[in-house]
Amino acid sequence: MKDGPSTLAPDDPAIRVRGLARSFGATQAVAGIDLDVPRGMIFAILGPNGAGKTTLLRMLATLLEPDAGEATVMGHDLRRAPHAVRGAIAMTGQFASLDEDLTGRENLIMLSRLWGFGRRAARERAADLLAAFDLADAANRQVQDYSGGMRRRLDIAASLIVTPGVLFLDEPTTGLDPSARQKVWRLIRRLAASGVTILLTTQYLEEADQLAARIAVIDHGRKIAEGTSRELKAATGSGFLHVTLADAAELERAAGMLAARLGAGVQRGAEGAVLSVMAGSPEAANAALSELIAAGIGLADFSMGTPTLDEVFFALTGGSDAPAEEAAQ
Repeated sequence: MKDGPSTLAPDDPAIRVRGLARSFGATQAVAGIDLDVPRGMIFAILGPNGAGKTTLLRMLATLLEPDAGEATVMGHDLRRAPHAVRGAIAMTGQFASLDEDLTGRENLIMLSRLWGFGRRAARERAADLLAAFDLADAANRQVQDYSGGMRRRLDIAASLIVTPGVLFLDEPTTGLDPSARQKVWRLIRRLAASGVTILLTTQYLEEADQLAARIAVIDHGRKIAEGTSRELKAATGSGFLHVTLADAAELERAAGMLAARLGAGVQRGAEGAVLSVMAGSPEAANAALSELIAAGIGLADFSMGTPTLDEVFFALTGGSDAPAEEAAQ
């Protein structure tokens, strides 16, 4: 069937998904997801490893055939007009798809030529992208000598030889140090400001919080929540108890007591003897703190407040580890 013209109306979303599903054998990777992504928005798909994030993106990029459901990308139907979808998108995966023996400039010139640019136009496009992505000084170095952050920037630049309507970014800052991650974030914001719709997957709570105007949380292939960062935090509730223990050796005992008293999952902080748990009310929090003190567990600090996005994610997913089906895809 020949790809038809776009049916995108002025108020239509850039991406519209209804009931999209995909299984691999007995494992249901994506289980009937609905999404609407407005044009020009940075929209994050947040979930643990194996939640179905990459599978969803690969279906929307026409790299995997859905088992069920439907979707349109920039007005083009995913099933009936896959070539038109491909013409409207660009995708950058978790790992750079560059020729490491070539220089940054040579990679971009080669890709521009593959897109049909003439020799002079290809050189000009490469120069423009290298300047835009702060890589002009490294243009004549082999990619194998680039840092991780430089490779990621070059990889995103390579996906923008022809400016797409929609850019799919699959965990764009995986493995980058904080400084390199900040640079990639600035690039992503700049692209969105230019009108490109960006759908990104991430495991980093801070990344979704910093970048995305809207976030969908998926777990075990299902969408379990969607909203702005503020909306997700408000929906989880404001009664979160944060406790810092005086002695890290008491972490497990304190976590068990808090879980039993408050009837909620307890999240352990990434650093230090910090515990967070939904308390529901100040009275419940006070009772839990009194129990810890009575048991001889010293407290260095405690507070009640709104949850962080990390705590929202933990409350929604229960800290679950989904099956690692995506690693094999």
